[in-house]
Amino acid sequence: MILGWLTLLIVLIATPVAAKEWSEADFEKRDLRPYSFQPPQDGIPERRTSTVIGELQTWNPERGDTFLDIGRHFDLGLNSMEAANPGVDGWIPHTAKEPLTIPTFWILPCCEYEGLVVNLPEMRLYWYPPKVADAAPTVLTFPVGLGRQEWRTPQGDFRVIEKARNPRWVIPESIREERMRESGSSEKFIEGGSPDNPLGEFRLRLSMPSYAIHGTNIPWGVGMSVSHGCVRMYPEDIRELFPLVPKNAAGAFVYETIKFGEKSGRIFVEVHPDLYGLQPGRWRRATKILRERGIEEKIDAAKLLVALEEQRGYPIDISRSASPLQSLPSATPASNEDR
Repeated sequence: MILGWLTLLIVLIATPVAAKEWSEADFEKRDLRPYSFQPPQDGIPERRTSTVIGELQTWNPERGDTFLDIGRHFDLGLNSMEAANPGVDGWIPHTAKEPLTIPTFWILPCCEYEGLVVNLPEMRLYWYPPKVADAAPTVLTFPVGLGRQEWRTPQGDFRVIEKARNPRWVIPESIREERMRESGSSEKFIEGGSPDNPLGEFRLRLSMPSYAIHGTNIPWGVGMSVSHGCVRMYPEDIRELFPLVPKNAAGAFVYETIKFGEKSGRIFVEVHPDLYGLQPGRWRRATKILRERGIEEKIDAAKLLVALEEQRGYPIDISRSASPLQSLPSATPASNEDR
């Protein structure tokens, strides 16, 4: 009997643990979650202002999980996973000593809460559906990939001028020359529906010449600055957003490395790296925003300084009082059964 147990133990020790594998089927369907919010507004009591949405979660990674897969599972980009979990190897996160922080928690960019808003340093898109009378305003949010340093996604206002399914990609001459230098590819266009088409299944063409919000044939590029300037979305996200956004919808590319928000009378800050090097001097910028909004006296400067240094990419409570929201100290554990 003892010999039998010893034999079984030796077999178990000698047998490598199989890593779980993710597939495209794991990401095909995601339930849209509209978040209610209440921007500052005349006639609305200050304590009801709520521009912080979502909540932190935690995740116990298994062998085979990576930041790319976990992030996509929670509709986050690679940048968000890395910022929220400093020191963790994104390729083998199961070796981390603590559960991962899942930053499904955001401050809305200030201060236009309508249409499409893409915050470039955050690499995140916010869609504000048309308001419904007597109902609280809502927002949907998705991660995006952006242009790399030499092909920066620009700031500015735009409108959606065309919606296309399986768009044909007519390759701009400058990109065609780059492709010829790097890979010898000389084609002038790639047909819609081709697995080589970087536009994916859907495209929202913008009034900014040569720019669009579209899907991608390389999902890992979401949360990275790797495109030629356009905004890339996970295939499952653009599939959901596309029918919601009407032609002529207004939008803006904004650049907010530091966002301040309010919830239940408390002040939060969310800090992101300066993606294109356009906003140096974090402390100076943060205190300027606080003064302009008249909330400088409500915050704890020491907490703000730590948040500015760490740049975790999710809201941090920096209120002066010592009693944070009860729901924030312990993040909500996410179940690995949700795959």
